[in-house]
Amino acid sequence: MNKITIAGISAGVIVAIVVIVFFAKPAEKYSIFLDPFIDQQPLVTNTHVTVQNTGSEPLTNVRVDYGDDSKPDIIPVLNPGEKEILSPPPNSNLQQVTVTTDEGISITKPYRSAPKMVGMMGS
Repeated sequence: MNKITIAGISAGVIVAIVVIVFFAKPAEKYSIFLDPFIDQQPLVTNTHVTVQNTGSEPLTNVRVDYGDDSKPDIIPVLNPGEKEILSPPPNSNLQQVTVTTDEGISITKPYRSAPKMVGMMGS
């Protein structure tokens, strides 16, 4: 190889390292993504709750509380990157969902709904 090729490869490696060091965000140790979703149609209401471990460590006893007197779901262990899609119990108030873990995470989010589009069912 000639000196120009080696210099070009070296420069590329250095640029890649700089980009990774300065722009790559390290994963938090304990972090969770929560997305309660509701789709209300004239004849039926579809709901689901997505819970994903976005941290770098496992989460234990992930409690998904749907409010009121509805029975919560408990996920014993949720490993990094793992995702669970749950269905709220029939007697849920469908207002908000609270997730807590043994690691101290506590997050509450209201249900979100998809925007209604002209010509689509339910709009």
